Amino acid sequence: MSYESPEDDDESGYVDPVGFTMSYEPPEDDVESGYVDPADLYTMDDFLAQQAHYNNVVSQVASNLQSLFLPSTSSAPRSTRRYIMRDREAHHAMIWNDYFSDNPVFTQQQFRRRYRMNKPLFLRIMNALSEWDTYFTHRVDALGRHGVSPLQKCTAVMRMLAYSACADETDEYCRIGGTTAYESLDRFCRGVIEIFGPEYLRKPTVDDVQRILQMHEERGFPGMLGSIDCMHWKWKNCPNGWKGMYTRGDYGTATIILEAVASRDRWIWHCFFGAAGSNNDINVLNQSNIFTNILMGTSTRVQFTVNGHEYNLGYYLADGIYPEWATLVKSIKHPQLEKDKLYAQRQESARKDVECAFGILKARFKVVATPTNLWKQAEISNIMTACIIMHNMIVEDEGHLGPLNVHEFEDDYEIEPPEHTIGTPVPMAVLIERDLAIHNRGMHNHLKQDLIEHIWERYGPH
Repeated sequence: MSYESPEDDDESGYVDPVGFTMSYEPPEDDVESGYVDPADLYTMDDFLAQQAHYNNVVSQVASNLQSLFLPSTSSAPRSTRRYIMRDREAHHAMIWNDYFSDNPVFTQQQFRRRYRMNKPLFLRIMNALSEWDTYFTHRVDALGRHGVSPLQKCTAVMRMLAYSACADETDEYCRIGGTTAYESLDRFCRGVIEIFGPEYLRKPTVDDVQRILQMHEERGFPGMLGSIDCMHWKWKNCPNGWKGMYTRGDYGTATIILEAVASRDRWIWHCFFGAAGSNNDINVLNQSNIFTNILMGTSTRVQFTVNGHEYNLGYYLADGIYPEWATLVKSIKHPQLEKDKLYAQRQESARKDVECAFGILKARFKVVATPTNLWKQAEISNIMTACIIMHNMIVEDEGHLGPLNVHEFEDDYEIEPPEHTIGTPVPMAVLIERDLAIHNRGMHNHLKQDLIEHIWERYGPH
Protein backbone atom coordinates (compact mmCIF):
# COMPACT_ATOMS: atom_id res chain seq x y z
CA MET A 1 0.00 0.00 0.00
CA SER A 2 1.30 3.44 -0.90
CA TYR A 3 0.14 7.08 -0.90
CA GLU A 4 0.96 9.56 -3.62
CA SER A 5 0.22 13.25 -3.03
CA PRO A 6 -0.41 15.38 -6.12
CA GLU A 7 1.94 18.29 -6.65
CA ASP A 8 -0.91 20.86 -6.62
CA ASP A 9 -2.19 19.57 -3.27
CA ASP A 10 1.17 20.11 -1.62
CA GLU A 11 1.20 23.75 -2.62
CA SER A 12 -2.47 24.55 -1.77
CA GLY A 13 -2.66 22.56 1.47
CA TYR A 14 -5.56 20.48 0.16
CA VAL A 15 -5.92 17.02 1.68
CA ASP A 16 -7.53 14.32 -0.44
CA PRO A 17 -9.34 11.79 1.77
CA VAL A 18 -8.98 9.15 -0.92
CA GLY A 19 -5.38 9.83 -1.66
CA PHE A 20 -4.31 6.33 -0.64
CA THR A 21 -3.95 3.75 -3.35
CA MET A 22 -3.45 0.08 -2.77
CA SER A 23 -1.47 -2.21 -5.00
CA TYR A 24 -1.13 -5.92 -4.28
CA GLU A 25 0.02 -8.80 -6.39
CA PRO A 26 -0.61 -12.16 -4.71
CA PRO A 27 1.85 -15.00 -5.11
CA GLU A 28 1.15 -17.54 -7.77
CA ASP A 29 0.67 -20.34 -5.25
CA ASP A 30 -1.94 -18.30 -3.32
CA VAL A 31 -3.83 -17.53 -6.47
CA GLU A 32 -4.06 -21.15 -7.35
CA SER A 33 -5.03 -22.24 -3.82
CA GLY A 34 -7.33 -19.26 -3.04
CA TYR A 35 -5.53 -18.41 0.23
CA VAL A 36 -4.80 -14.73 1.06
CA ASP A 37 -2.35 -13.75 3.83
CA PRO A 38 -3.41 -10.41 5.51
CA ALA A 39 0.21 -9.61 6.26
CA ASP A 40 0.84 -9.49 2.54
CA LEU A 41 -1.85 -6.76 2.03
CA TYR A 42 -0.38 -3.97 4.20
CA THR A 43 1.97 -3.53 7.10
CA MET A 44 1.31 -1.88 10.47
CA ASP A 45 3.16 1.25 9.35
CA ASP A 46 0.84 1.56 6.35
CA PHE A 47 -2.23 1.18 8.61
CA LEU A 48 -1.07 3.89 11.04
CA ALA A 49 -0.28 6.25 8.16
CA GLN A 50 -3.79 5.75 6.76
CA GLN A 51 -5.41 6.45 10.18
CA ALA A 52 -3.34 9.60 10.63
CA HIS A 53 -4.50 10.82 7.23
CA TYR A 54 -8.19 10.23 8.09
CA ASN A 55 -7.79 12.01 11.45
CA ASN A 56 -6.28 14.99 9.69
CA VAL A 57 -9.25 15.20 7.31
CA VAL A 58 -11.80 14.97 10.14
CA SER A 59 -10.02 17.69 12.13
CA GLN A 60 -9.99 20.01 9.14
CA VAL A 61 -13.74 19.48 8.47
CA ALA A 62 -14.61 20.07 12.15
CA SER A 63 -12.56 23.26 12.20
CA ASN A 64 -14.36 24.59 9.13
CA LEU A 65 -17.81 23.84 10.64
CA GLN A 66 -16.86 25.47 13.93
CA SER A 67 -15.78 28.65 12.19
CA LEU A 68 -19.11 28.78 10.32
CA PHE A 69 -21.61 28.12 13.12
CA LEU A 70 -19.91 29.07 16.39
CA PRO A 71 -18.93 32.60 17.50
CA SER A 72 -15.34 33.49 17.58
CA THR A 73 -13.53 32.65 20.82
CA SER A 74 -11.86 36.04 20.70
CA SER A 75 -15.19 37.90 21.31
CA ALA A 76 -16.14 39.22 24.75
CA PRO A 77 -17.83 36.69 27.09
CA ARG A 78 -21.61 36.81 27.36
CA SER A 79 -22.80 38.90 30.29
CA THR A 80 -24.93 37.22 32.97
CA ARG A 81 -28.30 38.58 34.13
CA ARG A 82 -27.98 41.02 36.99
CA TYR A 83 -29.76 40.11 40.20
CA ILE A 84 -32.06 42.86 41.51
CA MET A 85 -32.29 43.18 45.27
CA ARG A 86 -35.95 44.19 45.60
CA ASP A 87 -36.17 44.02 49.41
CA ARG A 88 -39.50 42.20 49.30
CA GLU A 89 -39.88 41.97 53.07
CA ALA A 90 -39.68 45.75 53.57
CA HIS A 91 -42.27 46.47 50.87
CA HIS A 92 -44.63 43.82 52.23
CA ALA A 93 -44.45 45.64 55.56
CA MET A 94 -45.04 48.94 53.79
CA ILE A 95 -48.23 47.68 52.10
CA TRP A 96 -49.41 46.26 55.41
CA ASN A 97 -48.83 49.54 57.23
CA ASP A 98 -50.46 51.55 54.43
CA TYR A 99 -53.76 49.66 54.33
CA PHE A 100 -54.05 46.65 56.64
CA SER A 101 -52.60 47.54 60.04
CA ASP A 102 -54.67 48.57 63.03
CA ASN A 103 -53.77 52.19 62.35
CA PRO A 104 -53.29 52.35 58.54
CA VAL A 105 -51.85 55.32 56.71
CA PHE A 106 -54.75 55.54 54.23
CA THR A 107 -58.46 55.61 55.03
CA GLN A 108 -61.16 53.09 54.19
CA GLN A 109 -62.43 55.35 51.41
CA GLN A 110 -59.00 55.44 49.82
CA PHE A 111 -58.74 51.65 50.08
CA ARG A 112 -62.17 51.30 48.43
CA ARG A 113 -61.13 53.63 45.61
CA ARG A 114 -57.80 51.91 44.92
CA TYR A 115 -58.81 48.28 45.44
CA ARG A 116 -62.31 48.76 44.00
CA MET A 117 -63.88 46.92 46.95
CA ASN A 118 -64.10 47.05 50.70
CA LYS A 119 -61.26 45.63 52.77
CA PRO A 120 -63.15 42.60 54.23
CA LEU A 121 -64.12 41.47 50.72
CA PHE A 122 -60.55 41.80 49.47
CA LEU A 123 -59.23 39.79 52.42
CA ARG A 124 -61.91 37.17 51.80
CA ILE A 125 -60.73 36.73 48.20
CA MET A 126 -57.05 36.64 49.20
CA ASN A 127 -57.59 34.07 51.97
CA ALA A 128 -59.66 31.87 49.66
CA LEU A 129 -56.89 31.96 47.06
CA SER A 130 -54.32 31.04 49.71
CA GLU A 131 -56.32 27.91 50.52
CA TRP A 132 -56.90 27.13 46.84
CA ASP A 133 -53.27 27.37 45.65
CA THR A 134 -49.98 27.38 47.57
CA TYR A 135 -48.77 29.99 45.08
CA PHE A 136 -50.67 32.57 47.16
CA THR A 137 -48.96 31.64 50.42
CA HIS A 138 -45.95 33.24 52.10
CA ARG A 139 -43.21 30.70 51.45
CA VAL A 140 -39.50 30.55 52.33
CA ASP A 141 -36.78 29.75 49.80
CA ALA A 142 -33.67 27.58 50.27
CA LEU A 143 -31.72 30.49 51.75
CA GLY A 144 -34.34 31.15 54.40
CA ARG A 145 -35.65 34.33 52.79
CA HIS A 146 -39.36 35.00 52.50
CA GLY A 147 -40.68 35.14 48.98
CA VAL A 148 -43.30 37.48 47.56
CA SER A 149 -46.26 37.54 49.93
CA PRO A 150 -49.87 36.92 48.81
CA LEU A 151 -50.62 40.49 49.83
CA GLN A 152 -48.07 41.79 47.33
CA LYS A 153 -49.31 39.48 44.57
CA CYS A 154 -52.99 40.32 45.04
CA THR A 155 -52.22 44.03 45.32
CA ALA A 156 -50.26 43.91 42.07
CA VAL A 157 -53.14 42.06 40.36
CA MET A 158 -55.69 44.62 41.56
CA ARG A 159 -53.49 47.43 40.24
CA MET A 160 -53.43 45.72 36.84
CA LEU A 161 -57.19 45.12 36.80
CA ALA A 162 -58.34 48.41 38.33
CA TYR A 163 -55.94 50.78 36.56
CA SER A 164 -55.00 48.66 33.51
CA ALA A 165 -51.39 48.96 34.67
CA CYS A 166 -48.71 47.03 32.83
CA ALA A 167 -46.90 44.29 34.71
CA ASP A 168 -43.67 46.29 34.95
CA GLU A 169 -45.50 49.22 36.56
CA THR A 170 -46.29 47.17 39.68
CA ASP A 171 -42.60 46.60 40.39
CA GLU A 172 -41.99 49.96 42.05
CA TYR A 173 -44.60 49.57 44.81
CA CYS A 174 -45.18 45.80 45.08
CA ARG A 175 -41.62 44.77 44.20
CA ILE A 176 -42.74 42.08 41.74
CA GLY A 177 -41.08 41.45 38.38
CA GLY A 178 -43.09 41.49 35.18
CA THR A 179 -43.10 37.72 34.72
CA THR A 180 -44.25 37.12 38.29
CA ALA A 181 -46.95 39.78 37.93
CA TYR A 182 -48.40 38.15 34.80
CA GLU A 183 -48.30 34.73 36.45
CA SER A 184 -50.07 36.15 39.51
CA LEU A 185 -52.73 37.70 37.27
CA ASP A 186 -53.38 34.42 35.48
CA ARG A 187 -53.58 32.36 38.67
CA PHE A 188 -55.68 35.03 40.40
CA CYS A 189 -58.31 35.02 37.64
CA ARG A 190 -58.44 31.24 37.42
CA GLY A 191 -58.78 30.99 41.18
CA VAL A 192 -61.61 33.54 41.35
CA ILE A 193 -63.49 31.70 38.59
CA GLU A 194 -63.08 28.28 40.22
CA ILE A 195 -63.80 29.38 43.80
CA PHE A 196 -66.48 32.03 43.41
CA GLY A 197 -67.85 31.34 39.91
CA PRO A 198 -70.44 28.72 40.94
CA GLU A 199 -71.97 31.17 43.41
CA TYR A 200 -71.59 34.58 41.79
CA LEU A 201 -72.09 33.60 38.15
CA ARG A 202 -74.88 31.13 38.75
CA LYS A 203 -78.16 30.76 36.95
CA PRO A 204 -81.02 32.41 38.90
CA THR A 205 -82.53 30.16 41.54
CA VAL A 206 -86.17 30.22 42.62
CA ASP A 207 -85.43 32.88 45.25
CA ASP A 208 -83.36 34.88 42.77
CA VAL A 209 -86.12 34.81 40.16
CA GLN A 210 -88.69 35.93 42.73
CA ARG A 211 -86.52 38.91 43.69
CA ILE A 212 -85.80 39.81 40.05
CA LEU A 213 -89.47 39.67 39.06
CA GLN A 214 -90.47 41.86 41.95
CA MET A 215 -87.76 44.45 41.15
CA HIS A 216 -88.95 44.76 37.58
CA GLU A 217 -92.65 44.58 38.40
CA GLU A 218 -92.19 47.81 40.35
CA ARG A 219 -91.27 49.50 37.06
CA GLY A 220 -94.24 48.09 35.16
CA PHE A 221 -92.71 45.01 33.53
CA PRO A 222 -94.12 41.83 35.11
CA GLY A 223 -92.28 38.68 34.02
CA MET A 224 -89.09 40.58 33.11
CA LEU A 225 -85.87 38.69 33.97
CA GLY A 226 -83.42 41.43 32.97
CA SER A 227 -82.09 43.31 29.97
CA ILE A 228 -79.69 41.92 27.37
CA ASP A 229 -77.05 43.57 25.22
CA CYS A 230 -73.48 43.18 23.92
CA MET A 231 -70.18 44.95 24.62
CA HIS A 232 -66.95 44.97 22.61
CA TRP A 233 -63.47 44.65 24.13
CA LYS A 234 -60.67 45.81 21.83
CA TRP A 235 -57.93 43.26 21.14
CA LYS A 236 -54.68 45.10 20.44
CA ASN A 237 -52.50 42.04 19.77
CA CYS A 238 -54.96 40.10 17.64
CA PRO A 239 -53.00 37.90 15.19
CA ASN A 240 -52.89 39.34 11.68
CA GLY A 241 -54.49 36.23 10.24
CA TRP A 242 -57.56 36.72 12.46
CA LYS A 243 -58.04 40.48 12.15
CA GLY A 244 -60.53 40.18 9.31
CA MET A 245 -62.71 37.90 11.45
CA TYR A 246 -62.47 40.04 14.61
CA THR A 247 -62.81 43.50 13.01
CA ARG A 248 -66.07 45.29 12.28
CA GLY A 249 -66.39 48.48 10.28
CA ASP A 250 -67.91 50.66 12.97
CA TYR A 251 -65.07 49.83 15.38
CA GLY A 252 -62.20 49.72 12.88
CA THR A 253 -60.11 47.38 15.05
CA ALA A 254 -60.20 43.81 16.30
CA THR A 255 -62.63 43.25 19.19
CA ILE A 256 -64.07 40.39 21.24
CA ILE A 257 -67.77 40.50 22.14
CA LEU A 258 -69.36 40.03 25.55
CA GLU A 259 -73.09 39.25 25.75
CA ALA A 260 -74.59 39.87 29.18
CA VAL A 261 -77.88 40.02 31.04
CA ALA A 262 -78.20 42.42 33.99
CA SER A 263 -80.99 43.19 36.41
CA ARG A 264 -81.97 46.46 38.06
CA ASP A 265 -79.41 46.07 40.87
CA ARG A 266 -76.65 45.77 38.19
CA TRP A 267 -76.05 42.09 38.96
CA ILE A 268 -74.86 40.30 35.81
CA TRP A 269 -76.73 36.99 35.58
CA HIS A 270 -75.44 35.76 32.26
CA CYS A 271 -72.23 36.32 30.33
CA PHE A 272 -71.13 34.83 27.02
CA PHE A 273 -67.67 36.01 25.98
CA GLY A 274 -65.49 35.10 23.02
CA ALA A 275 -67.50 35.81 19.87
CA ALA A 276 -65.54 37.44 17.05
CA GLY A 277 -65.97 41.21 16.74
CA SER A 278 -67.28 41.02 13.17
CA ASN A 279 -70.56 39.52 14.46
CA ASN A 280 -73.62 41.58 15.31
CA ASP A 281 -75.89 41.03 18.28
CA ILE A 282 -78.09 38.55 16.41
CA ASN A 283 -75.12 36.37 15.47
CA VAL A 284 -73.91 36.39 19.06
CA LEU A 285 -77.39 35.49 20.30
CA ASN A 286 -77.44 32.48 17.98
CA GLN A 287 -74.09 31.32 19.39
CA SER A 288 -75.01 32.02 23.01
CA ASN A 289 -76.34 29.50 25.52
CA ILE A 290 -78.77 31.90 27.16
CA PHE A 291 -81.84 29.85 26.23
CA THR A 292 -80.24 26.42 26.58
CA ASN A 293 -81.67 25.92 30.07
CA ILE A 294 -85.16 26.61 28.75
CA LEU A 295 -84.72 24.02 26.01
CA MET A 296 -83.38 21.43 28.45
CA GLY A 297 -86.00 22.21 31.08
CA THR A 298 -83.43 23.10 33.76
CA SER A 299 -84.41 26.76 34.19
CA THR A 300 -86.80 28.12 36.80
CA ARG A 301 -90.29 28.22 35.31
CA VAL A 302 -92.13 31.55 35.43
CA GLN A 303 -95.85 32.11 34.93
CA PHE A 304 -97.20 35.65 35.04
CA THR A 305 -100.26 37.63 34.01
CA VAL A 306 -100.29 40.84 31.98
CA ASN A 307 -103.49 42.63 30.99
CA GLY A 308 -105.53 39.55 31.85
CA HIS A 309 -103.45 37.14 29.72
CA GLU A 310 -101.19 34.41 31.10
CA TYR A 311 -97.65 33.73 29.85
CA ASN A 312 -95.30 30.85 30.64
CA LEU A 313 -91.91 32.29 29.59
CA GLY A 314 -89.97 35.10 31.21
CA TYR A 315 -88.51 37.70 28.89
CA TYR A 316 -85.59 40.12 28.51
CA LEU A 317 -85.69 43.71 27.32
CA ALA A 318 -83.63 44.23 24.17
CA ASP A 319 -82.85 46.94 21.64
CA GLY A 320 -84.05 47.14 18.06
CA ILE A 321 -81.54 44.76 16.42
CA TYR A 322 -82.74 41.69 18.30
CA PRO A 323 -85.30 39.36 16.68
CA GLU A 324 -88.97 39.33 17.62
CA TRP A 325 -89.01 36.29 19.89
CA ALA A 326 -91.37 35.46 22.72
CA THR A 327 -88.49 35.77 25.21
CA LEU A 328 -87.38 39.22 23.97
CA VAL A 329 -89.33 42.47 24.27
CA LYS A 330 -88.28 45.44 22.15
CA SER A 331 -89.22 49.07 21.99
CA ILE A 332 -91.27 50.81 19.30
CA LYS A 333 -89.10 52.52 16.72
CA HIS A 334 -91.40 55.38 15.75
CA PRO A 335 -94.26 55.55 18.26
CA GLN A 336 -97.25 57.60 17.19
CA LEU A 337 -99.91 57.06 19.88
CA GLU A 338 -99.47 58.41 23.38
CA LYS A 339 -99.60 54.95 24.93
CA ASP A 340 -96.92 53.77 22.50
CA LYS A 341 -94.71 56.73 23.40
CA LEU A 342 -95.12 55.99 27.11
CA TYR A 343 -94.27 52.33 26.57
CA ALA A 344 -91.19 53.17 24.50
CA GLN A 345 -90.00 55.58 27.15
CA ARG A 346 -90.43 53.07 29.98
CA GLN A 347 -88.91 50.20 27.99
CA GLU A 348 -85.83 52.14 26.91
CA SER A 349 -85.34 53.40 30.46
CA ALA A 350 -85.51 49.90 31.96
CA ARG A 351 -83.34 48.44 29.20
CA LYS A 352 -80.47 50.70 30.27
CA ASP A 353 -79.79 48.40 33.23
CA VAL A 354 -77.35 46.34 31.19
CA GLU A 355 -75.77 49.48 29.73
CA CYS A 356 -75.23 50.82 33.25
CA ALA A 357 -73.75 47.47 34.28
CA PHE A 358 -71.28 47.69 31.38
CA GLY A 359 -70.35 51.24 32.39
CA ILE A 360 -69.79 50.26 36.02
CA LEU A 361 -67.74 47.24 34.97
CA LYS A 362 -65.49 49.39 32.78
CA ALA A 363 -65.12 52.11 35.40
CA ARG A 364 -64.42 49.61 38.17
CA PHE A 365 -61.95 47.50 36.16
CA LYS A 366 -60.17 49.73 33.68
CA VAL A 367 -58.52 46.71 32.08
CA VAL A 368 -61.74 45.85 30.17
CA ALA A 369 -62.13 49.46 28.99
CA THR A 370 -58.69 49.66 27.35
CA PRO A 371 -57.37 47.49 24.51
CA THR A 372 -55.89 44.27 25.84
CA ASN A 373 -52.32 43.43 24.85
CA LEU A 374 -52.56 39.72 25.65
CA TRP A 375 -52.20 37.09 22.95
CA LYS A 376 -54.16 34.07 24.17
CA GLN A 377 -57.94 34.13 24.07
CA ALA A 378 -58.21 31.87 27.13
CA GLU A 379 -56.32 34.38 29.28
CA ILE A 380 -58.45 37.26 27.98
CA SER A 381 -61.63 35.30 28.71
CA ASN A 382 -60.45 34.51 32.25
CA ILE A 383 -59.83 38.20 32.97
CA MET A 384 -63.29 39.22 31.74
CA THR A 385 -65.03 36.42 33.66
CA ALA A 386 -63.09 37.17 36.87
CA CYS A 387 -63.98 40.87 36.63
CA ILE A 388 -67.68 40.03 36.23
CA ILE A 389 -67.57 37.70 39.24
CA MET A 390 -65.88 40.32 41.42
CA HIS A 391 -68.37 42.91 40.14
CA ASN A 392 -71.23 40.73 41.41
CA MET A 393 -69.42 40.19 44.71
CA ILE A 394 -69.14 43.96 45.16
CA VAL A 395 -72.83 44.41 44.31
CA GLU A 396 -73.74 41.90 46.98
CA ASP A 397 -71.28 43.32 49.51
CA GLU A 398 -72.35 46.93 49.13
CA GLY A 399 -76.09 46.28 48.70
CA HIS A 400 -76.94 49.01 46.20
CA LEU A 401 -80.69 48.50 46.62
CA GLY A 402 -82.58 48.33 49.88
CA PRO A 403 -84.65 45.35 51.01
CA LEU A 404 -87.60 44.52 48.79
CA ASN A 405 -91.07 43.40 49.76
CA VAL A 406 -91.25 40.03 48.03
CA HIS A 407 -94.96 39.64 48.87
CA GLU A 408 -96.16 42.88 47.30
CA PHE A 409 -96.67 41.46 43.80
CA GLU A 410 -96.70 37.72 44.52
CA ASP A 411 -100.22 37.37 43.07
CA ASP A 412 -99.05 38.59 39.65
CA TYR A 413 -96.70 35.69 38.95
CA GLU A 414 -96.02 32.07 39.89
CA ILE A 415 -92.56 30.53 40.17
CA GLU A 416 -91.86 26.79 39.95
CA PRO A 417 -88.60 24.83 40.22
CA PRO A 418 -86.99 23.41 37.06
CA GLU A 419 -88.85 20.63 35.33
CA HIS A 420 -85.71 18.52 34.75
CA THR A 421 -82.33 18.21 36.40
CA ILE A 422 -79.08 18.71 34.55
CA GLY A 423 -78.17 15.59 32.55
CA THR A 424 -81.74 14.31 32.16
CA PRO A 425 -82.37 13.32 28.53
CA VAL A 426 -85.11 15.30 26.81
CA PRO A 427 -87.10 13.86 23.88
CA MET A 428 -86.52 15.55 20.53
CA ALA A 429 -90.19 16.40 20.16
CA VAL A 430 -90.11 18.32 23.45
CA LEU A 431 -86.98 20.21 22.37
CA ILE A 432 -88.62 21.23 19.09
CA GLU A 433 -91.78 22.35 20.90
CA ARG A 434 -89.80 24.51 23.34
CA ASP A 435 -87.69 25.96 20.56
CA LEU A 436 -90.79 26.94 18.61
CA ALA A 437 -92.22 28.57 21.75
CA ILE A 438 -89.07 30.67 22.19
CA HIS A 439 -89.09 31.83 18.54
CA ASN A 440 -92.85 32.50 18.44
CA ARG A 441 -93.22 35.90 16.78
CA GLY A 442 -96.97 36.04 17.36
CA MET A 443 -96.46 35.61 21.09
CA HIS A 444 -93.91 38.42 21.00
CA ASN A 445 -96.44 40.82 19.45
CA HIS A 446 -99.20 39.81 21.89
CA LEU A 447 -96.90 40.29 24.89
CA LYS A 448 -95.76 43.69 23.67
CA GLN A 449 -99.33 44.86 23.15
CA ASP A 450 -100.35 43.64 26.63
CA LEU A 451 -97.37 45.48 28.15
CA ILE A 452 -98.39 48.66 26.32
CA GLU A 453 -101.88 48.46 27.80
CA HIS A 454 -100.53 47.53 31.24
CA ILE A 455 -98.10 50.47 31.38
CA TRP A 456 -100.69 52.89 30.06
CA GLU A 457 -103.21 51.79 32.65
CA ARG A 458 -100.66 52.05 35.44
CA TYR A 459 -98.64 55.15 34.50
CA GLY A 460 -100.76 56.94 31.93
CA PRO A 461 -102.75 60.13 32.64
CA HIS A 462 -106.08 59.46 34.28
